[in-house]
Amino acid sequence: MSALPPLVDPAPELTLAERRRYARHLLLADIGDEGQRRLKNARVLVIGAGGLGSPTLLYLAAAGVGTIGVVDDDVVDESNLQRQVIHGTEDLGRFKVESAADAVTRVNPLVTVVAHRTRISPENALELVGQYDLVLDGADNFATRYLVGDACEIAGTPCVWGSILRFDGQVSVFWTGRGPVYRDIFPEPPDPRLVPSCAEAGVMGVLCASIGAAMGAEAIKLITGRGRTLVGRLLIHDSLAATWREIAIRPDPSRTRVTDLHARARDYSALCGLPDTKENAMPPITEVPPRELADRLSARESGGEPDLLVVDVREKAEHDIVAIDGAELVPLGDLLGGVTHLPREKDIVLFCKGGVRSEQAAHALLDAGYERVSHVPGGIMAWVRDVDPQAPTY
Repeated sequence: MSALPPLVDPAPELTLAERRRYARHLLLADIGDEGQRRLKNARVLVIGAGGLGSPTLLYLAAAGVGTIGVVDDDVVDESNLQRQVIHGTEDLGRFKVESAADAVTRVNPLVTVVAHRTRISPENALELVGQYDLVLDGADNFATRYLVGDACEIAGTPCVWGSILRFDGQVSVFWTGRGPVYRDIFPEPPDPRLVPSCAEAGVMGVLCASIGAAMGAEAIKLITGRGRTLVGRLLIHDSLAATWREIAIRPDPSRTRVTDLHARARDYSALCGLPDTKENAMPPITEVPPRELADRLSARESGGEPDLLVVDVREKAEHDIVAIDGAELVPLGDLLGGVTHLPREKDIVLFCKGGVRSEQAAHALLDAGYERVSHVPGGIMAWVRDVDPQAPTY
């Protein structure tokens, strides 16, 4: 495929300060003065100020993209610093969009950064996407990926997509009318029980730079109308093998086009990352706050609460980082697969990292006929916050 038309018109003449700063771009025949003015005139929205958002935000700023928006509602945690290089130790506890905005300004005070301190949702996605020429999706959960992909399809906005897990990464450009969109390649959300997140499976930190740099390069090519983009191609990187390979992808002619985000609410709410809608919500599970669980465990040690069984449904590697003394490890996959049969006469209190997997496990046990089931809202992270603040997090 030949180069696509430039995504934006050129801005007026560059200032002397801009010409000095972007001199190495101006020397490139495929960017030059006109391409740099297109970058200056571009408005790019980055979804997530995490592992993939970090390198893309820094390089888009350094490249001179005129307006950069960033969407995130999370705060900087110590476990983020291994890969989210836009944040530093001094940023712990800050909202990521605020830390990222400061970092972007330090890199290049000539660009405008817009911090959207919110979680993207079916209610605000189209409004957010509609303010920008291009979207870079660095989300870390499937709910957001499907939501962003659907919003971009409805708006007709190109989306540079990246994904990472463990040592592997993927990059592509989805653009309705020009090539496939996200749902052409991934038609339906996967079973959340079968797809661990980076928080559960881990990720090599420098992989974020490899995939983020590839995403940034696609953004620059789309904005300037130069080079062969990844529209219609999926790039797959294996960092352990040091290989990049390419798969041709195309639109699915039989797929029904997405025209209404709210009609897809079940897709977003079925996966971790977005709140459920009232009509799709499962019955609530009884909750045991961390402090209450700590008191009950103390009572069990003293001879009370003989029927209390605390079950950790995380993976062993997570359990090895931080655990609750006296809890039994039964990974969610084993529990759902029926490998482990928990005693029905016990008061079973389940927990995971943040409360999503433990709630899934609780529903599965209730469906199997268990009656005395509850879970810890906020999981081990809430336990560390409320009970054992000296314990490590991840």
